[in-house]
Amino acid sequence: MMAAKVGDDVYQEDPTVNELEEKAAKILNMEAALYCPSGTMTNQIAIRLSTKPQDEVICHKYAHVYLYEAGGIASNSHASVKLLDGDRGILTSKIIEENISADDVHAAPSALVCLENTMNKGGGSIYTLDNAREISDFCKASGLKLHLDGARLFNAMIATNDDAKNWGPLFDTISICLSKGLGAPVGSLLLSSQENIKHARKIRKSFGGGMRQAGYLAAAGIYALDNNIERLSEDHRRATEIGKILESCSFVESVLPVETNIVIFRLLEGMSTVDFINSLSEKNIKASPFSNREIRFVTHLDFDDAMLEETVKVLKVIK
Repeated sequence: MMAAKVGDDVYQEDPTVNELEEKAAKILNMEAALYCPSGTMTNQIAIRLSTKPQDEVICHKYAHVYLYEAGGIASNSHASVKLLDGDRGILTSKIIEENISADDVHAAPSALVCLENTMNKGGGSIYTLDNAREISDFCKASGLKLHLDGARLFNAMIATNDDAKNWGPLFDTISICLSKGLGAPVGSLLLSSQENIKHARKIRKSFGGGMRQAGYLAAAGIYALDNNIERLSEDHRRATEIGKILESCSFVESVLPVETNIVIFRLLEGMSTVDFINSLSEKNIKASPFSNREIRFVTHLDFDDAMLEETVKVLKVIK
């Protein structure tokens, strides 16, 4: 990273950032990309690009763009949100079609559909390429824009053995994260058409996301794309093992199906999520509370087989 060639990225003069953007666009078969500090920023820029004030954004009720981006849809784009149900966070073209707003003076016009792959709150659940293509075809026919929050898109593609080049043409905009499973310290990328990315640069600037010598960070993103995609299968294997152990634990009521690197389990009624997480933390195992009784584990490139063995050992002795 410290050997990276750098320049001023606001002026598009940082060669390492330019290389990262070109590499990502090529991988996903899209025209252009924009490097940003976070996935929240790339998602919010995408929504701003595809809506105008009083438009409606359609997404799952558990979508990251709605739950975990600090009300950004309202504050950044002045858009309304329609929240839908779907099995473990996954929408279908039928569900979307049934919820398009009527052309009525009382209704916010449906303008943008947001999908999330993998689905965080769904336990790392996956949109297959066929499912995404069906939704894409519907949105194109209906005049709707389609955005993919692909923070963990590569996890989905490794799990389904899909080619990344088939995903880009399905969406108007895609956000991918470099700092989750891929392991870079900072950054996400927004991918779209040349025209959209030109406009996105101005939106990024207004959000405070223009960076100067960002090549030092972008170099890590290049390394991640070159080296850390195929190894995601290791994270999936370890998550699956943890899921199997949890299913046999007496303190667990249920475990969501484990498809990728996220494990979400529900404690028995009456148990304290806070106390449980604190007890794990004392044994150097970190987890996230996901509701009053739900907990999330995420496997990643810094979690190895020795750590897996220790985690399993701890889980087996919890009463």
